[in-house]
Amino acid sequence: MIIPMRCFSCGKPISHLYEEFQERSKKDGIKQALDDLKIERFCCRSQLLGHVDLIDTIAEFKKA
Repeated sequence: MIIPMRCFSCGKPISHLYEEFQERSKKDGIKQALDDLKIERFCCRSQLLGHVDLIDTIAEFKKA
């Protein structure tokens, strides 16, 4: 739902890079964006690549 603050495997902070990753990946491609942001570990790369933004979908079903 929401990008994790830190990588689950190594503990490196990654959430602050997500918006910039989305913008750069549209312009330059995914590999170039990850390389430019200096995300080198496979565990951190998988966190950004595997993230699915579902917060808007879940917000439709909130109680209140």
